[in-house]
Amino acid sequence: MQVTVSSTKGVGAVNEDGVFVGPGAVVVLDGLSAPRDLPMACSHGTPWYVRQLGARLVALMGDEDQTLAEVLRGAIGDVNSMHASTCALDQDAVPAATVVMLREGRGAVDYLVLSDSVLVLDAAGTVKAVADTSVEDVAGPEMAAALSGPAGTPERAARVSELVAVQRGLRNKPGGYWVAATDPAAADHAITGSVPASDVRRAALLSDGASRLVDLFHELTWEELLDLLDAAGPAELIARTRATEESDPDATRWARFKVGDDATAAYVRWDVRHSGNADTPRSRPVAPGTEARVDDGPASE
Repeated sequence: MQVTVSSTKGVGAVNEDGVFVGPGAVVVLDGLSAPRDLPMACSHGTPWYVRQLGARLVALMGDEDQTLAEVLRGAIGDVNSMHASTCALDQDAVPAATVVMLREGRGAVDYLVLSDSVLVLDAAGTVKAVADTSVEDVAGPEMAAALSGPAGTPERAARVSELVAVQRGLRNKPGGYWVAATDPAAADHAITGSVPASDVRRAALLSDGASRLVDLFHELTWEELLDLLDAAGPAELIARTRATEESDPDATRWARFKVGDDATAAYVRWDVRHSGNADTPRSRPVAPGTEARVDDGPASE
């Protein structure tokens, strides 16, 4: 299992995405941005939450007796315990993130997707994308209304703030949509699956800022996206995404909340085989704006 990753910030002040790699495990998180005019019940903020949750997820994924949903449930609870005494975790306005998780072990590759990040799998000769569209299902009309008109205007910013207020009322509630925040029960609403490891050739874990060439701009198919990652790596995927974003600076050709969103891509290949005694890397996040390659140990024939 060979992993190559890249993560860059969009138009915001900081990158609210996170990518975390450990032995046989990869996690991509996309922190949910909060407009400045809306209050937040946590003093730590979204980047802190993403770092803490990602670190706990990778650590807990080493226990193969736990399903990925159980891992996510436990990680959310662990992060809650880190700031329950300082922050109002029972409020709607708390840090949150979308989640994509991938783990190889015991002859299988397990995955979990929660909210609108994307997993692309090339397995048994078929390329498929796994995505959770529940936020669009419950707030589609409000999202379309918020996106009307050019980006960067006060009127549109006001509409986006109104939308976020609506979404917070729907988040992690029955009949709404689910993200990783303070309710461990969100894990029970994730899309999960497992495929035989021998069937899997490659995979990509993408924040929605890195999936745009396919699901927003329609410049590539999912298979072509994997081919691009294979040939040129995640940094090139993000560079091509930025070039397309820059061709539409007011977000009118392709309606979107951010002209340039935080973008994170982790590309995983299984054409490198490893001995059972291979050393494995320590779990670690990857710094924004960098590309890194992590092997699960030295290759062997």
